[in-house]
Order: sequence, then C-alpha cells, then structure tokens
Amino acid sequence: MDKKLRKYWKLFSSVFMISAFTFGGGFVIVPLMKRKFVDDLGWLGEEEMLDLTAIAQSSPGAIAVNAAILIGYKTLGIPGALTAILGTIIPPFVIISVISMFYKAFRANRFVSMAMAGMIAGVAAVVTDVVITMTKSILSEKRILPVIVLIAAFIALRVFSVSILIIIIAAGAIGFISGRRENGLS
Repeated sequence: MDKKLRKYWKLFSSVFMISAFTFGGGFVIVPLMKRKFVDDLGWLGEEEMLDLTAIAQSSPGAIAVNAAILIGYKTLGIPGALTAILGTIIPPFVIISVISMFYKAFRANRFVSMAMAGMIAGVAAVVTDVVITMTKSILSEKRILPVIVLIAAFIALRVFSVSILIIIIAAGAIGFISGRRENGLS
C-alpha cells in the first residue's frame, strides 16, 4: 500500500473508531479527534485544531461531522474530506439502524436504561474537560480580547439567555474585525 493510500486509511479508520465508540456528540468527539490528529499523529497543530473546532461549531450540522470534514480537508483535500465523512457517519448510521429495529426491547430494558444514565455522567465529564481545555488555550494566548469575548459570551448565555446563534455571530464578527486589524487590513 502506498504512503498516500495508507494516510487515507489512517484517516478513515481513526474517525471511524472515534465515531463508533463515542457517545455524547461533537463535544465529546472533538477532544478525541484532537488527541488523535494533534497529539498522536501530528497532522495538525494545537492552534489549527482549535480553529477547526470553532469553525465546526459555528457551521450548520453535526459538530462531529463538521470537524471530521475540516480535518479530512486540511490533511488530504477534498478526497480526505469525503473519506472522513464516510468514516464518521457509517458507525452511527449502523448503530441507529440496529437500535431502531429493536427499539421497544431496548426502551424497556432496565440495564440499558442504567447504562444510558451512566453514559450521561461520562459525557458531562468529557464536555467539562473540553471547556477547561479550550479555556486554558484561550487564556494561554495572553490576549485580552479573546478572554473578554469568552466571559461576555458566558454571561450573555447564562445570565441573559441570549440566543447561541447571536453569540456565535457576534463572536465571529469580533474575531473577523480583530483579525483584519492585526493583519493591517482595516
């Protein structure tokens, strides 16, 4: 198998395994993708992964699929994005198809209910880890604007119940304007 084909296989198998054995959605999958593609494989830098995560979160659709598309595209172009999409959507498609065939039996099973309750606790822990990791990354930049945006977004959401869509658009606009000013493109 040639080197490029091996890289496609590594991309596919990595997102496939992450997608197949992760419960809780994109906020759980993103740190696992970071660990795989930044820490283990070195295909992306820490800052690149943070940027891709921000784009994935602000794009319509599932965060896990969006992140996989962006990672695939960044590493192997359009064929990489397509490879990552397949690897990410096949496991949930198969799992949901099987569950739907046995839904009534699963729904009534006490052990399945207890397992799902346990998974909720695990998902909460992973989401908390993501928040802490992303916050540390923002704070480590020692730039005041991202910290102000972080705090303002939290207060807007939790205290004033501002729509997350408005927060994302406002944060994106602030980031866009700030980036243009830093690059002298006013």
